[in-house]
Amino acid sequence: MHVLLVEDDTVLADGLVRVLQAQGMQVELAADGLRADQLLQASSPAVAVLDIGLPGIDGFEVVRRLRARGSLLPVLLLTARDAVEDRVHGLELGADDYLVKPFASAELVARIRALARRNAAHPAAQTFGQLTLDVAARRACVGARELELSVREWAVLEYLLRHAGRVVSKQQIIDAIAPWGEDLTLNAVEVYVSRLRNKLEGAGVNIRTVRGFGYMLEMAA
Repeated sequence: MHVLLVEDDTVLADGLVRVLQAQGMQVELAADGLRADQLLQASSPAVAVLDIGLPGIDGFEVVRRLRARGSLLPVLLLTARDAVEDRVHGLELGADDYLVKPFASAELVARIRALARRNAAHPAAQTFGQLTLDVAARRACVGARELELSVREWAVLEYLLRHAGRVVSKQQIIDAIAPWGEDLTLNAVEVYVSRLRNKLEGAGVNIRTVRGFGYMLEMAA
């Protein structure tokens, strides 16, 4: 597995490289945000592990640029910051997971492998009715019409599509799209679903509310 590690603390970086290599991973190392951004444009690692506090541009900006290019590369953020606002900000920008320093090396390895498995398990494109989600390009279309979706709207829609025809609860959606434990409420999920219903008009699909249970993406009657 090819992993990009971006960490400016040389002692920590050297230790992490040894740990990951001992697990059979091929590690590419960068010490600043600008170099990380260059490497992400030139190579295709399985997972990127980014420190937030980087010289040049910080980890948040690296993630923002990565997602702006349409990349769905799994990103794990490392930081000494334990503020909820930082975790929320990272998720909104499109990061996939978050690990607060200090952390156990075994947990880092497990999270990297989990992100790689999750990414490999998702098909590049998914279609349901007139709705198509191109995961590789991060584009959602109804026929030839491209949908404008926020990061959270995309995450909710992708989760519903992967579970099309099955009822999923609001809590399951929260657990899937907000894995860091930040305060994403049940009411917020309702808001995202309401917005998606409006945007999916003409798609031949419907997000049905199953009272007492949750939502189900189904073909429109």
